[in-house]
Amino acid sequence: MSLHLTADLQASYRRFVTRVRETEVVWGLRNAEGWAQCPSNEYEARVLLFWSHEAYARRHAVEVWADYAPASIPLAEFLDAWLPGMHADGSALAGVEFNADLAGLEVEPRDLAIDLLT
Repeated sequence: MSLHLTADLQASYRRFVTRVRETEVVWGLRNAEGWAQCPSNEYEARVLLFWSHEAYARRHAVEVWADYAPASIPLAEFLDAWLPGMHADGSALAGVEFNADLAGLEVEPRDLAIDLLT
């Protein structure tokens, strides 16, 4: 990954944290079978995808996720249930603000919780 791309992904991550703190809502894509996820680009793990705005999530409801729709998760629920559950599972990372190429930071759930709370 180029330095420029890494810097862009880190900037997107910081925007995600700031926006989610302000709106107190996290967005994902969901269908009748569950939440959108993909394999990690770096680890032996699955990545659950989250965005800071409904429109960002909606942009990804294409191709393999065409039957998914944006769904909101209240920040309190995300912090109290989602991230601790993902951490306990041990095989799931949070994919934050992934772009159209499915590039984004893959974050340990505990690290994301700390960043959202501090």
